[in-house]
Amino acid sequence: MSLLFRSNTIRVYSLITGSSSLPENKIAYLLAQPGNFKAEKKENTMHLGKLVRLERIINRDTKRTIIIPMDHGTTVGAIDGLIDMPEAVNDMAEGGADAVLMHKGLVRCGHRKRGKDMGLIVHLSASTSLSPMPNTKVLVGTVKEAITLGADAVSIHVNLGDDNERDMLSEFGHISTLCSEWGMPLLAMVYARGPKVSNGYDPKLVAHCARVGVELGADIVKVPYTGSLESFAEVVQACCVPVVIAGGERMESTAEFLHMVHDSLRAGGAGLSVGRNVFQHPRRVDLVRAVRALVHEDCTVAQALTILGE
Repeated sequence: MSLLFRSNTIRVYSLITGSSSLPENKIAYLLAQPGNFKAEKKENTMHLGKLVRLERIINRDTKRTIIIPMDHGTTVGAIDGLIDMPEAVNDMAEGGADAVLMHKGLVRCGHRKRGKDMGLIVHLSASTSLSPMPNTKVLVGTVKEAITLGADAVSIHVNLGDDNERDMLSEFGHISTLCSEWGMPLLAMVYARGPKVSNGYDPKLVAHCARVGVELGADIVKVPYTGSLESFAEVVQACCVPVVIAGGERMESTAEFLHMVHDSLRAGGAGLSVGRNVFQHPRRVDLVRAVRALVHEDCTVAQALTILGE
């Protein structure tokens, strides 16, 4: 029995009747009425809603995920692999990705009305490479908009060390609160980028980024891979939510990319949120299948490469 509801019930009864004493059987009766638990039920329902949506993004059996970000157009313009959005989204679904991530305006372009289904994450942050402050992200969407678009989650991007870090952190906190209220999962992309940051892949900085994501309420945290299984394990160890790796610039070989994914999983990572290294691959459908073999089937890199004929 909630002590808060018990005390509130007695207080209301006292105001109405003028009596400060309330029999135990009366307390039990009043507390059993639906109205007295409205707030508590709402909280539980919203929590359940977040869990339901998370299972559309994170595989409920493996507790891992393959997310393909497609938000690059706002930052650098239309790039190879994202010209024909229905085709790009369909290829990711055919390969077995768990979710795609995009800005609100692309949702209408990527909705195929056919093929395999997968999760949708609507990205709420943006900046462009044309800006004098490209690392300063601003909010360009809302949680409510994402809900109306059928999103299973929303994402934000924060760059620690940027001159406008405080504004991005404030927006992070605001979106996190709204996500809790609406039962909407939140993915936070957190990177170290700014005048004082010489190496954004430094394990200590990456661990700091991940911890900020956790402490401000993200349900999934996305950070760069630190370069080694041992150092990334320390990043994951300090987080109580799933940690996924970013892809960054195009890598030199498919094998190198798959080894990175494999090592991050061995370190305790929950999968990946990688764009260009996937959708710009010449055999991107097969690459997603190979990644799926690593993430959800615990295959070796050698086994995954055979899917690509390598």
